[in-house]
Amino acid sequence: MTSAAKFDANSDAGELPARLRPAGTHAPKLVGQAAGPFNVPADTGKGPSLRDALVTGLLVIYPTVATVVAIVAGLFLASVNGT
Repeated sequence: MTSAAKFDANSDAGELPARLRPAGTHAPKLVGQAAGPFNVPADTGKGPSLRDALVTGLLVIYPTVATVVAIVAGLFLASVNGT
C-alpha cells in the first residue's frame, strides 16, 4: 500500500527550521535560581541529641536481648521436652 501524499523533509510549511547546538557546548544554566520545593535545609550545626543516642542504643540492644531470650527459651523448651 502506498501513500498518495508526498513527504518532503525540506518543506516550507510555515515551520521554523530546527536549530541544533554543537556537540561540544553545554546548555545555558540559570545562575542563582532556587532548586525547587526540595531544597536541602541549612545545617543548624547541632550534634546528636539524647533522643538520637537512645534510638541508636535501642536499635543495637534490642536485637541482642531478643536473640539471647530466644536462645534461652529454646533451651528451656528443649529441657522440658526431656531431650
